[in-house]
Amino acid sequence: MKETPLSAKLGAEALGTFWLVFGGCGSAVIAAQVLSGEGNTINMGIGFLGVSLAFGLTVLTGVYAFGHISGGHFNPAVTLGLAIAKRIEWKFVGLYMITQVVAATLAGAVLLLIAYGKAGFNPVESGFATNGYGDRSPDGYGLLACLVIEVLLTAVFVYVILGATDTRAPKGFAGIAIGLALTLIHLISIPVTNTSVNPARSLGVAWFAGGAALAQVWLFIVAPLIGAAIAGATYAAITASRNAVDEGVANNPDVGTARPAS
Repeated sequence: MKETPLSAKLGAEALGTFWLVFGGCGSAVIAAQVLSGEGNTINMGIGFLGVSLAFGLTVLTGVYAFGHISGGHFNPAVTLGLAIAKRIEWKFVGLYMITQVVAATLAGAVLLLIAYGKAGFNPVESGFATNGYGDRSPDGYGLLACLVIEVLLTAVFVYVILGATDTRAPKGFAGIAIGLALTLIHLISIPVTNTSVNPARSLGVAWFAGGAALAQVWLFIVAPLIGAAIAGATYAAITASRNAVDEGVANNPDVGTARPAS
């Protein structure tokens, strides 16, 4: 089988990450709260549930569209977790992460351009779908709570990815499991941190939301990477799985992160 060029893999990662950040954060910025009616008293927006579904659907569609090309990571934490689990060669990790952050930033810039189309929009005052703790947490959760939930939920997300793309798993359903897992993660944690579990997603909008957002974004880089590393390091031991190379994952017909970038 002809090897996929690195440029194609990076292009697929860029498209998928752009779609994730634009679709997920865009739903929060543009559609979460849409006031209508006399006196603008009726909220016709999609709310937390809609935003959670938007993030899940972007990953689900992105994995099926681009997973067979790049592995469908769209997230530096996922890339790290899969590298530790031997699902991707370490030589690709830096390139994947840089591509993901650049694509997320481009998505944030395009979203900002659209958001400015509404009179009075201010990315700093609105929060611009950024993540935060303390006074920047949607429901006022402190640093420790935000750290714990981001580490835990990122680990769970990577466990789901590794499990859904295991050669022992049913074939063809990985994208559904991964998308629904991200939806559930958002349903749990939007009130706590506005949900990151993805350093690229956090950075992609934080650049444009002012100093307070940038001062807290470190947590949403560090915590997801820790959670992903825990999952990547322990999945095989917990599930009695051999690594991807031993299992022949490169020939796995399933979509998404079952394919190592090699």
